[in-house]
Amino acid sequence: MSLLSRPPAVLVLEDGRTFRGRAYGATGRTVGEAVFATGMTGYQETLTDPSYYGQIVVQTAPHIGNTGVNDEDDESDGYWVSGYVVRDASRRVSSWRATESLEDRLSRRGIVGISGVDTRALTRHLRDRGAMRAGIFSGDELQLDDAARLAAVRGTAPMAGSRLVDRVTTAEAYTVPAVGEKRLTVVAYDLGIKSSTPELLAERGIEVHVVPAATPFDEVAAMDPDGVFFSNGPGDPAASDHEVDVIRRVLGAGIPFFGICFGNQLLGRALGFGTYKLTFGHRGANQPVLDVATGRVEITSQNHGFAVDAPVGDPVTAPQESFGRVQVSHIGLNDRVVEGLVCLDIPAFSVQFHPESAAGPHDSRGLFDRFADMMAVRRTATRA
Repeated sequence: MSLLSRPPAVLVLEDGRTFRGRAYGATGRTVGEAVFATGMTGYQETLTDPSYYGQIVVQTAPHIGNTGVNDEDDESDGYWVSGYVVRDASRRVSSWRATESLEDRLSRRGIVGISGVDTRALTRHLRDRGAMRAGIFSGDELQLDDAARLAAVRGTAPMAGSRLVDRVTTAEAYTVPAVGEKRLTVVAYDLGIKSSTPELLAERGIEVHVVPAATPFDEVAAMDPDGVFFSNGPGDPAASDHEVDVIRRVLGAGIPFFGICFGNQLLGRALGFGTYKLTFGHRGANQPVLDVATGRVEITSQNHGFAVDAPVGDPVTAPQESFGRVQVSHIGLNDRVVEGLVCLDIPAFSVQFHPESAAGPHDSRGLFDRFADMMAVRRTATRA
């Protein structure tokens, strides 16, 4: 479908700035937090990442949809974005793996989008002013006047203070069996987990029991796992007290812990550090991160709008002193944001990025091996 044959649409930001374009996907009204994602590939994985719940995603890559979508690359059963913003929507699908066009999939899934937008100007605006609430209006919703559209946007709940993991977590626990010989058992808290994560753990001989976010620690302890994993997920970590309490009990029991993205923020809180909202966050498959221990720079896949407020440099005693010493293990090279934590006296570590790299480079997949090794060491020690 050509751009001019699509019906008109408008994007309204909460500060009043407006961008006009053409409808893309479903028509109607949607509201959420406008954020930008810098990956040049992986739009299907982005759309199916539960961490994007409640957000209108702006793709900075100008040409979107050229490879269509397929039935294998979804990272969950849902399409979680609130809305979708692209500059040039591809008119053709060129991949042999495609089962339908991206636009058809968005329409079928009810995702309201807009195309033909100057996404460079929009991204620069969000970088300068910060991620903010926004709305996309098309179809009958264009009958609203400017004041009504702006009021609808400003009436949306802000991301700060929002607890969203309950909207995306699994309703029922399930198990991903180990590939080959079973070596270890992990309980993985689904805070918005992507399907690639338990699959990569399973490839290492780990049986993964994926559980809902509300699962109490006593149920986890009854499974006698070799380790506990906390996934990525949406919302403000300051609103997730239950999960913080679970982590503290995991750490207190000496069970190895690994957290990514949202799980990193929650480990930070469990150790006694604060968290804060970033101006515009980190989203995309091209984020450079320094591994402090090795001096190696890894290109990582990320999707987060909050960060841990911990001191960079030498190890410090955790504010929750019973957990001993902790050190910032990874640093974002674009803005020096904390990108990882490692506990030096208990078996626990976390990273702010997505080592499952779906989509993205595979620089950090060795972290799953590190977790497996940590669990194996503890298993040997406790059975000696």
